[in-house]
Amino acid sequence: VTSWNAGAKRFKGYEPHEVIGRHFSIFHSAQDQAAGIPAASLQTALREGRFEAEGWRYRKDGSRFWASVVIDAIRNHDGVLIGFAKITRDITDRRIAQDALRDSERRFRMLVQGVTDYAIYMLSPDGHVTNWNAGAERIKGYVADEVIGTYFGRFYTLEDQQAGIPQRALATATSVGRYEKEGWRVRKDGSRFWAHVVIDAIQDEDSGSLMGFAKITRDITEKKRAADLLEQANAALFQSQKMEAIGQLTGGIAHDFNNLLSVLSSGLDLLAMRLPQHGNSGVVDSMARAVKRGALLTQQLLSFARQQPLNAAQYDVNEIIASFEPVLQRAGHSSIIFSLSPEPALRHVMVDAPRFEAALLNLVVNARDAMPDGGPLVVRTANVHLAAGERSQLPAGDYVRVSVIDAGTGMAPEVSARVFEPFFTTKALGKGTGLGLSQVYGFIVQSGGAAAVTSQLGMGTTVDLWLPAVATGSVATEVTAERNSEVVLIVEDEPDILMVAAELFRNLGYEVLTASNGNDAWEIADRVDHLDLLFTDVMMPGGMDGIELAKRVRSHYPQTQIMITSGYTQPEVRGEAGAMDQFLFLDKPYRMADLARKLRAG
Repeated sequence: VTSWNAGAKRFKGYEPHEVIGRHFSIFHSAQDQAAGIPAASLQTALREGRFEAEGWRYRKDGSRFWASVVIDAIRNHDGVLIGFAKITRDITDRRIAQDALRDSERRFRMLVQGVTDYAIYMLSPDGHVTNWNAGAERIKGYVADEVIGTYFGRFYTLEDQQAGIPQRALATATSVGRYEKEGWRVRKDGSRFWAHVVIDAIQDEDSGSLMGFAKITRDITEKKRAADLLEQANAALFQSQKMEAIGQLTGGIAHDFNNLLSVLSSGLDLLAMRLPQHGNSGVVDSMARAVKRGALLTQQLLSFARQQPLNAAQYDVNEIIASFEPVLQRAGHSSIIFSLSPEPALRHVMVDAPRFEAALLNLVVNARDAMPDGGPLVVRTANVHLAAGERSQLPAGDYVRVSVIDAGTGMAPEVSARVFEPFFTTKALGKGTGLGLSQVYGFIVQSGGAAAVTSQLGMGTTVDLWLPAVATGSVATEVTAERNSEVVLIVEDEPDILMVAAELFRNLGYEVLTASNGNDAWEIADRVDHLDLLFTDVMMPGGMDGIELAKRVRSHYPQTQIMITSGYTQPEVRGEAGAMDQFLFLDKPYRMADLARKLRAG
């Protein structure tokens, strides 16, 4: 050292006389001195004209500071080295800040790399990947070397790429600072996952210029699947509640209409008996045909409302379909390729076979109408086991599924959602009543099953019917009753129906007693000494309905024949399991011929 300024004295602590004449290596650590670093720095300055470096230097009191050192070689006019000019700056504070920043960055990198549930990575301003964490590798399947430097749009679906969605995402993040969205993304193996994506624009604090983007991606496929299932369950519940409400309304209207038809039908029978042979029987016949058409309409409505009488027995559905196949074949046309695909060893079901055949024919005719140019039409059966919640309207258990599959025009979602509603039809005016599929729906649900439609425009339609499989050893019960005699007690709250029913029984030779409610009827039954037949409606005002009245009469007169009549189906009017099995049942509207036939059968 040949000179020493006040700055050197301030931050190195030596007085001039303490250092002038000494070797400058005293400011280095012992390790640096042993490694020859002071001499090497002079050699570099001598060779290259200048030496620059940063490192630890020591004060007189032994403390150290981080120094920025510049050593310049000084030469005379002849180029002869005459010494070195050395400038030292204390930049300890800057070093501490840099160390803190590096430590913070290191901890941040460790944190980011340790996250495996999120794909966290950076993008350059033009959208190229600049780093890649372990979560990104786990979720997307790429290692860092495969994606760093490539455009991030590769993770989008082909449709999204063609639509320019990656570019719009960066443009949105650039303009508003943030982009957030959910959508399908593609893994390395080509599989898709539902992602929640956030892209934040990173800007320089001083200049405000765009430095790049921070991108976070979460795989929320399971969350979306759960949300979709919940939405489907809610939609199924809404559909079920809607169909139930429509069914109750339809059943109520049909039941009241049945009562009106009962009056007309019975009245026409009486009128036909009393008209002279030369009377205008053609008018009466026309009226009778109109009543029959009205009765058919009410039966269709009651079928949808699950209030039709069913005569269920144990069957192998494959056998029903096989015997009915010629009819199904004739329902199509020459360009339709009809085939059966039965599952061997199909389980048995409890079903009303004629109504099942009618439902199947209805589905085949609909499939035929959806294939004007022909194509394959398949009726398939299968044993299936449904888990709890697999079909919202059915409990877990074993079922037989019958599917009618066509390759026709298909339906839009808003149409297929309404196909089971009564009077809803896509056919031209006069080509359909809109009651066909509603009958199928009502019959299957009343049989304890479910019906569903799967369809797509231009891709055909599949109608699936599920019927509960019968447990091994199940046996259907049969209705039994006693034969009729001569005294009848008629119980009906509708005066017109009561009057006509009384007249019908008188024409059949009965002595007639009447009552308009259950309590009055019981008083009559209790005081007479002989009662051969009780003919009662189910739904009546007051505290006693027809079933309770029938039970009381049966206990008081064990030999009395009892006939229940209602516009509802027999299972719908049962007060308890098996309550109706001991009584005869007659549907409304009824005619004298129906009444006489039922009495003879009893």
